[in-house]
Amino acid sequence: MFQPANPGASASPVRVANASASPSPRSQPRYETVRHMVFGSITAVQNTIKLLYRLNYAEPNDWSKPIPTGQPNEVVAVLTKKVRVQ
Repeated sequence: MFQPANPGASASPVRVANASASPSPRSQPRYETVRHMVFGSITAVQNTIKLLYRLNYAEPNDWSKPIPTGQPNEVVAVLTKKVRVQ
């Protein structure tokens, strides 16, 4: 049988937060748009896109097609992504 440490004390009820209260704006997740630009040779850019896919960061189809920059052997690919901020 359980004996309270202080036999004369009664158990106090647990208070529960009001579940019907609307959540504060701070508890709502916020998202912002970020843009990633990867410059390099076509092979380096494609390898970077594949690596970010393996890390579950972005799908390869979410990136732009490689665009020549005007520099020899250089392209750029762009990813626009929404990220959660706190």
